[in-house]
Amino acid sequence: MNIAIAPQAPLLELDLLKTLVAIADTGNFSAAAEVVHRTPSAISMQVKRIEDLLGRPVFLRDSRSVSLTHDGELLLEHGRRVLALNREIVSRFITPDVRGEVSLGAPDDVAERFLPDMLRWFAETHPCVVVNVVVEGSSRLVKMVRQGHLDLAIISCEGELERNRDAEIVLHEQLVWAALAGGVAAEKDPLPVSVWEEGCVWRKAGLSGLEAQNRPYRIAFQSAHISGQRAAILADLAVAPIPISSLGGKIVEAKAEYGLPELPKYALGLIQSAQQGAPVKAAADHLRASFAKH
Repeated sequence: MNIAIAPQAPLLELDLLKTLVAIADTGNFSAAAEVVHRTPSAISMQVKRIEDLLGRPVFLRDSRSVSLTHDGELLLEHGRRVLALNREIVSRFITPDVRGEVSLGAPDDVAERFLPDMLRWFAETHPCVVVNVVVEGSSRLVKMVRQGHLDLAIISCEGELERNRDAEIVLHEQLVWAALAGGVAAEKDPLPVSVWEEGCVWRKAGLSGLEAQNRPYRIAFQSAHISGQRAAILADLAVAPIPISSLGGKIVEAKAEYGLPELPKYALGLIQSAQQGAPVKAAADHLRASFAKH
């Protein structure tokens, strides 16, 4: 008797799924190659292998970036779940050297721009360390670390005059005047400005520059959140001093013809509590290495 054996479905290896996730997170093959420690040509070969196995494209490519097709989005969703399940299984049977919890504080712009990728990669390398995040202003975060309520915090510091001597500087970044592309807010007199409260590094840099120019201004919008600053700019209600990496889309650097004062760099600093167990040290080292890539 001949017994028919149903053909088995092809298996997508974990390495292929890791590459898919890396490309989706970074937006291009070259950056993904650095994340997974392969060459760009090897990344291209892995993508071709995925598409050959599935019989359909998962990426749309152009000269500068790649984007996921509808099938690619579906594969990405399931791929993340498979990789997370793999990490959970491994962590149950192989006890890592480091396990525990870490409480981390960060301003909202740092939480939005930097932490998602950094914490995702940390979870992959330290599956038994849980990171709990608190989003607060820098002055509040300093107090929380000193009082022992947080293990680590990333705070905004003045770039040239880093007054918080307890902070280890992990990144310097240029501040710029941001405005709506084609907007008129920068032409108004007095100049409408969006900033946050006293003590904000961005506020101090922007308003000090305007005052040095004897340029009239008014506080037209106040928000502690980068999303609020963007809202003010996009509504053409105000210009705002923000990090250059926060520009994008219709939010552009104000034209030189408006004569706005040149802004300094500011810094991000890492502060730590006095009690530093292995999980806290591992998280701090990961943050240092991640910011060094920027």
